[in-house]
Amino acid sequence: MGKSNLKKGLFKLTGPIFIETLLLMLMGAVDTFMLGQYDDNAVGAVGVVNQLVTFAFLIFQIINVGTTVLCSQFLGAGRRDKMIQVTGVALLINIVCGIVVSAGLYFGASPLLKMMGLRGEMMPYGMNYMEIVGAFAFFQAIHMTISASLRADKKAIYPMLVIMVVNVVNILGNYTLIFGNFGAPELGVEGAAISTVLGRGTAMVLLLIILFRKHISSFPMKLFRPFPWHELKNLLKIGVPSAGENMSYNIQQIVLVYFINQLGNVELVTRSYIVNFVMFVYLFAICVAQGGSILIGHLIGEKKPHAAFVLGKYVMRSSLIVSVLLSLLWALLGNTLFTSLTNNTEIIELGCTILMVDILVEAGKSINIYATTALRSTGDVFFPFYLGVVVQWGVGILFGYMFGIYFGWGLIGIWFSMFLDESIRGLVFVHRWNSMKWMKKSFV
Repeated sequence: MGKSNLKKGLFKLTGPIFIETLLLMLMGAVDTFMLGQYDDNAVGAVGVVNQLVTFAFLIFQIINVGTTVLCSQFLGAGRRDKMIQVTGVALLINIVCGIVVSAGLYFGASPLLKMMGLRGEMMPYGMNYMEIVGAFAFFQAIHMTISASLRADKKAIYPMLVIMVVNVVNILGNYTLIFGNFGAPELGVEGAAISTVLGRGTAMVLLLIILFRKHISSFPMKLFRPFPWHELKNLLKIGVPSAGENMSYNIQQIVLVYFINQLGNVELVTRSYIVNFVMFVYLFAICVAQGGSILIGHLIGEKKPHAAFVLGKYVMRSSLIVSVLLSLLWALLGNTLFTSLTNNTEIIELGCTILMVDILVEAGKSINIYATTALRSTGDVFFPFYLGVVVQWGVGILFGYMFGIYFGWGLIGIWFSMFLDESIRGLVFVHRWNSMKWMKKSFV
């Protein structure tokens, strides 16, 4: 397969993933921006809750990462029966995990938020949001699993279309329930939570319909008798270290949020706004990395590692260039972005400064987003985990405390610690990909 064909295949797959991911990010941003018109404290509280919920969702990723890798490699090798088998096992495990996570988030809302140091005026907002969103976490477990299998089969357009519908549901729900429009009660944070749950429920139902009509018409029992323990073992072999790296990163972010919480409400609210701004910066990196990793998985299944290497280099370079340009644009528009959302001059001034520092952060992050997904798709699943744990904690957390708390540099200091973390990992990942030590890690 020539370079031009590889690029065409990449962007054909990346396009729907880009739109889907953009719309997913818009859902979170819409909640934040609409709540910003309601109360800045609500924004801070929901930001803390979403950090915890995102971490909980990583449990589903243990299976989903393995689903994408195995399905891609089996489809590349022409083994559709094995793809069906993997998808069935993944759905079963994640439904069980989803129910357990839902119970944990609902009943553990109060102790978890207290652990995060959420202050009195924010606690009621946080409790309302977490109990409602957490109770229905299993919606997301099913949604994520079906989407992973569809993408692996190059059917990314279906999850994209579903998220289009869900965005409409979420925006209308927020407008109606947060502010009490169309005769509905004004529910504030509780309304945003209900709207989020309605959106996720809609996505789950639509994806189940698509699964059976467009992807896998049935799950023949002969594929599951006896139970395919070998496929579950491979799902875990890929997923545990892969999700472990994600868990390490998210725990790191939770610890950094804890540090920020000690600095004050201004810093916490600023961080919530910044997170929602910069996720649009690394949007391209996420999407092209996902598309690239699926194609790399297919190429590994087809026994074309050198084509996978060439594609990976192209994805890495593209991600870096686009992310740096977008972060620079965001920094230039910083004052406009913040003044459109808040009148608090402290938040505006601090946020504009952080966006300048974030240009450095996004350069390393773009490489790390690509490299972790690409290496997993080849079967090299342990290296990103080991590197992530060592650098995220040995650099990110250590210097986050030193710069942000001990030296008193505040939120700016914590952002500099993130720059060091992302940059060091990025340089190591570039070396790992160029070494091609991942060539013999395939699961097929």
